[in-house]
Amino acid sequence: MVPELRAAGPQHWMEIEAEIERALAQRPSAVRRQLASFLRLIDWFPLLRHGRRLTKLDSEKRSALLQSLERHPLLLIRRGIWGVRTLVFLGYYTRADVAARIGYRAHPDGWDARPESRGERPSATPQDVGAVNKRPHV
Repeated sequence: MVPELRAAGPQHWMEIEAEIERALAQRPSAVRRQLASFLRLIDWFPLLRHGRRLTKLDSEKRSALLQSLERHPLLLIRRGIWGVRTLVFLGYYTRADVAARIGYRAHPDGWDARPESRGERPSATPQDVGAVNKRPHV
């Protein structure tokens, strides 16, 4: 789902899980129960085909299985996989180190956090100037 996660260590996974748990804590208990049931279902799903649970498969088989579930004939399975994928993205991309690495500068205060909203003059970097100069003229 997120190629960078292949190299993630235990600390990164704990941070990702904490972000997901924070997001899920805001959801109704029925939704959390449905998600837990769905995760148990997809963990046991490969048992008939591979003789192992999802968590015991090697990464190649695990990826192949998850990709096949993204195209499953049952819409409910596809939606469930999409939801799990969204949670993984949330857990990964909301980490401060990842946001900084990809240049994401959103702030909880929204537009009010921008320098010009506080009456300050924004500072342009050489990259900003280069990007503006390379825009096509319409």
